[in-house]
Amino acid sequence: MPKLSDTMTEGTLVSWKKKKGDKVSAGEVIAEIETDKATMEWESPEDGTLTEIYVEEGGKVNVGDKIGFIGEEGASEAMSSKEKEEASAKKEDVTNPETDKKEAVKTEKKEKKSQAETEKPAPAKEQKAETAPPEATSQKREPKKAPAKPQGAEEPATSSEEARVKASPVARRLAGELGVDLSTVKGTGPEGRVTESDVRATASQPGRDVSPKRPAQPAALAIKAGQGARINLSGMRKVIAERLVASKAPVPHFYLNINVDAGPLLASRAELKSAGEGADASKITVNDFVLKAAVDAAVKVPKVNASFDGDAIVQYADVDLGIAVAIEDGLLTPVIRAAQNKSLREISELAKDLAHRARNKRMKPEEFQGGSFTVSNLGGMGIDSFSAVINPPQGFILAIGAISKEPVVDNCDQIVVGHRMSIWMSCDHRVIDGALGAEYLKELRHLLENPALLLV
Repeated sequence: MPKLSDTMTEGTLVSWKKKKGDKVSAGEVIAEIETDKATMEWESPEDGTLTEIYVEEGGKVNVGDKIGFIGEEGASEAMSSKEKEEASAKKEDVTNPETDKKEAVKTEKKEKKSQAETEKPAPAKEQKAETAPPEATSQKREPKKAPAKPQGAEEPATSSEEARVKASPVARRLAGELGVDLSTVKGTGPEGRVTESDVRATASQPGRDVSPKRPAQPAALAIKAGQGARINLSGMRKVIAERLVASKAPVPHFYLNINVDAGPLLASRAELKSAGEGADASKITVNDFVLKAAVDAAVKVPKVNASFDGDAIVQYADVDLGIAVAIEDGLLTPVIRAAQNKSLREISELAKDLAHRARNKRMKPEEFQGGSFTVSNLGGMGIDSFSAVINPPQGFILAIGAISKEPVVDNCDQIVVGHRMSIWMSCDHRVIDGALGAEYLKELRHLLENPALLLV
């Protein structure tokens, strides 16, 4: 089972595109796998024949478990039979009671013999040779205990080792909360960097007790007959819960709000529609204008295009725009890469394509990972205004509300009907100060109230 996302720990094999015995080529789609975020097509890593299928459609297995075998015809079966023989022989050696009895008799005889010989004077070397076999036999039955170490001698070494481990800030904080020693965690990130999922995987290993480090959990609510049901979290909802807790608790949020005059924006949209744009299946929407303006404003105020990373702030060269998309099981944030190099039309087409594939769970891992910042728009659902939670490690997120008619005072001090759109900006105060966020929103307002600038 391949690891198709940074948070994936298990996957569901939705369907096989090839049957047992079919020949496959490297890069050819052979299966569909559902992760905690999307359903993805999985390509064959090499040329050969699909000689074995270990997991049937609908089966759920952990990352790294066998799901199939690609090789030459007959290779898998030969290997399987060999593995079975080895496993069977190993099992016989360990669990066969007859073998255990024979070994016990031999051990007892050797112990008696060595005891008798130790009564006679003998060289040290001979005595060691005679007494060695019982010792070796006892080691098989009882694990060797490590010699006791003085208290406190190990702590400084562990601390220094932990300090040298490459780990993300979220992973370090989580390790402290769960009582996990980072020096014992195998990192799966770039250059062996320890990630949040690595820490959680280590903490969930059998025998590890992390309950003292966790806050007390409330008892499960009892559901009475006819009053509802207790629904277990899906993989996606678990990830959403973990990500939001990792954001809202440690990230110092603060919020800025503006009301934009959406009249010029609606006028530009109406002009495009009257010019025949409305007949186009991929017509440009008000949200497309907002996305383009958010990107261009980040280019004008590049300091907001950043994230916090321990003892540094990472300044991004490209504006990778995340788009919040509501799907049946939760939320996905597809990313438009290097959006500053794309026109309004290109952003519009990419946004629609990504949203469509997100809702149908047909996305590739690289299409929803990363991102400089995110835009979440609930205006189409009738929400006047709202504030969103930052998607870490991003520096901010924009929350776009609905366009509504309101009485406003114009330049002639007359009360007229105006169109207003509320925009909230949730900022990570470690990266963005109030003045910097205000500068960004000022540029964003200017672009949205002068939409012709977005067509250049």
